[in-house]
Amino acid sequence: MKKNISDIQNLIQENSFLFWWVPEDKKKNISLDSLVEAILNYGDEKSVKKLFDILGIKTVADIFRKNTTNKSRINYFPRVINYFHLYFTKYVKEYSKQ
Repeated sequence: MKKNISDIQNLIQENSFLFWWVPEDKKKNISLDSLVEAILNYGDEKSVKKLFDILGIKTVADIFRKNTTNKSRINYFPRVINYFHLYFTKYVKEYSKQ
């Protein structure tokens, strides 16, 4: 599925509780980095699948790698990092070659 703004906004709305600190009128402006982080850290399997369907697994893997590699501050939980590193290594060819 292609990146569709309305699909992304629907996903944000469906997972609005993950962004409890963001005012309702600002939630539509949540970055893809923040969306991926929140869903991978706190979402359930349905929201993760929907994230992959909307953004594509490669895009999610790229965002994940960018935000978990060579950073002084990483907001992902260690178990989430381990799990999705293994997951993306297995299911995204380009992930393990970077």
